[in-house]
Amino acid sequence: MGSIAMTSADTGLDVHDIQDNAAFAGRPVRSRDVVDEMKGMQRIAHAFVNAPESVLQELVNVAVELCGADSAGISLERDDRTDEQFYHWVATAGDYNGFLNAVLPRYPSACGVCLDRGRPQHFCVGQRFFDIMGIEAPLVTDGILLPWESDGMRGTIFVMAHGRREAFDLNDCRLMQVLADFVATGVRQQRQQKRLMERANAEGAAAMANDLAHKINNPLQSLTNVLYLAASGHYGEESKTVGADTLGDLNRISTLVGELLALPYRKIQ
Repeated sequence: MGSIAMTSADTGLDVHDIQDNAAFAGRPVRSRDVVDEMKGMQRIAHAFVNAPESVLQELVNVAVELCGADSAGISLERDDRTDEQFYHWVATAGDYNGFLNAVLPRYPSACGVCLDRGRPQHFCVGQRFFDIMGIEAPLVTDGILLPWESDGMRGTIFVMAHGRREAFDLNDCRLMQVLADFVATGVRQQRQQKRLMERANAEGAAAMANDLAHKINNPLQSLTNVLYLAASGHYGEESKTVGADTLGDLNRISTLVGELLALPYRKIQ
């Protein structure tokens, strides 16, 4: 399980560590439209501010569009997991959108391999896997799978092609890493906000709010820096408007974080 590659005719899974995969690294890199990427980030930021319950679905929608994928999804380990019901698909898009809320076992699982290794994986899924699962679905002929971890939760985000053998490249992996960071932040925000509402003790709520604000702030600042460059024309004139518009949503998130940090806070013993 911890080796660089896992290929098993018994399970139908073929999973390779991207950072050591010369064949994947050697694929031609497609040209990218920076403006399209900025617009995708803008949509995610807008969902984060205005409809946080929809942010995970917006993430997979954007992943399909920007990576040219046939399907995308987000899985997480269930709180009440058993070996038979371990991974919950909390968001899906594209050809696999019918598998929303699917629950999969701990083994066999490309998600499990990815989480064990803790790094981006290239994967394919053959008919044998679907026979074991007892489901009908398009084969995965090319895919990228990234791990994420947040607030005690672990899962993966993935994009898939169902016919093409070289649908993705290293730039897709780079973009998926950005989206994986967004997933971690989105899951953390949703879970922490739920706890805030469940806590009646004001001091306990303030402590949680402070912790939430600090954890959101770092990835938020990194993305804000990228968008400032876009708004200043660093990526070309077309990116200036998109960058400026997206900064509006991110600044609103920054304001919310600032308000959380300003709450009276004393560490609870």
